[in-house]
Amino acid sequence: MDHLTKLEELLDRANSDIKNGAYDEATNKLEKILDIDPDFGKAYNHLGYLYEVKFKEYEKGETLYKLCLEKSPMYPAVYYNYAVLLSTLGKYDDLKELLDTAITIPGVNKSTMYNEYGIMYEQLGKFDEAISYYKKAALQTLDKNVLNRAKDSIERCQLKKDLQ
Repeated sequence: MDHLTKLEELLDRANSDIKNGAYDEATNKLEKILDIDPDFGKAYNHLGYLYEVKFKEYEKGETLYKLCLEKSPMYPAVYYNYAVLLSTLGKYDDLKELLDTAITIPGVNKSTMYNEYGIMYEQLGKFDEAISYYKKAALQTLDKNVLNRAKDSIERCQLKKDLQ
């Protein structure tokens, strides 16, 4: 078994641990991956997710997402995870920069990224821009649930506009 296959296998096992709620075991496996190969970017993404979502250590999560972007800039998953964190932290300038890059990465779900733009603009009270991006999200998807969510988001922004 080659080096990369071994790391991918360990990553799969860490993913299973995360799904099963075994966060400490997952963390240990991910740290072992990085001990073996500090340039294996996907492991930073998964660790960032654990620190952000499970341990609520946002700064550590952000540092790990940045390392993933540095080591594996073509890895689609990090863009979504990092976008959610930046949105949570209200770091909208950084978020816009990240989304502008994400939308150019092959394999990144454009509908998901347009939805993140919509959320950002809605949180900033820029409802016309939010509506525009929610429409883009709707037009990019083939998933009826995503389409309905976009429609609901557009309606919510219309209501907020009316209240201004």
